[in-house]
Amino acid sequence: MRFLKFIFFGLALCFSACSQNKKMSNLTSKNYIEIMSNNTKRYTYEPMYYLTYEQNICYSEILVNDIPVNKNFKEMVDGGTIRINNYIFKSGIQKVTVKLYAIDDNKDFDFSTFTDETDMKIDIEESDNVKRDLKGKEITSYVTPIVSFKNIDGYEKSKFEGSGKTYYEATFTFNVVVPYDFNSLDKARDLSKWDKEILKEKVVDFYKKQWNIINEKRVDDYFSFLELKEKETCQSEYSNKTELQENLEAYLLPFTNSTFKLEPIENYTVKLYGNGKLVSLELKSLEKIMRGKSVLWGKYKDEEAVRAKFRKYYLYIPEGENELKILR
Repeated sequence: MRFLKFIFFGLALCFSACSQNKKMSNLTSKNYIEIMSNNTKRYTYEPMYYLTYEQNICYSEILVNDIPVNKNFKEMVDGGTIRINNYIFKSGIQKVTVKLYAIDDNKDFDFSTFTDETDMKIDIEESDNVKRDLKGKEITSYVTPIVSFKNIDGYEKSKFEGSGKTYYEATFTFNVVVPYDFNSLDKARDLSKWDKEILKEKVVDFYKKQWNIINEKRVDDYFSFLELKEKETCQSEYSNKTELQENLEAYLLPFTNSTFKLEPIENYTVKLYGNGKLVSLELKSLEKIMRGKSVLWGKYKDEEAVRAKFRKYYLYIPEGENELKILR
């Protein structure tokens, strides 16, 4: 009986050790391009969706399907175009959320509340993947609402609906048709229902393990966590081998650049996205260049300049499971 107990105990130890050392997948830096290329299906027509924004006298966040696609806390007047296929999981209605913040750190002007001229304009366009350089067709357009009023002279004027406020939020939707269909988020557990401290412990533990993997230069362990994220991302963007090579080089930078050094994981906050099904760990800092950034980051030298590289994860837990995985 004692012998049987010893065997059982030995097997338990072995199983525990094997579980801790088990990789998430067989994806590595060496087979990344081959696996992603073979996994990405090609279509006669490959729709690409772009979000173009213009903002004036405010800071902003833009989310597609409750996943951040752009955060700007640096420039009060800004604009740009963002490819958003990676945040579209399937055909149908997609939601855009706009969050505007008043500027409370301008030394020259008082923009601590929104002005009458504050606004945000967003256009959604669809293009053919093989003709990305050509102007696409407009899917929808959004402009922050304006209201009419009479000034002290009795003349009718217009102003931003949120004028005088410090925060403004709005949503709008648009419809897409894509050739792929990902159900990963549909089958994710609702993390908003979890005990906050338990969830925080799991998320921090995940990020710390990623920190150790990068710090110890365990490149194959690192890539083994990326398979689902990369398969869905590469498919949604119809990535070709040139783009896959660029992705690979970006992932490898912390491992190949001898000057790269991780910053400690500290001063963080847990943020839920994806309607409560995704979670991320972000810096608490309110500094312009750090606000909303990932807690997993490091600095390196590039042609004598010091640069920062952030690795942002949107984690989820599949139904019937308990462990966090990288979805985006």
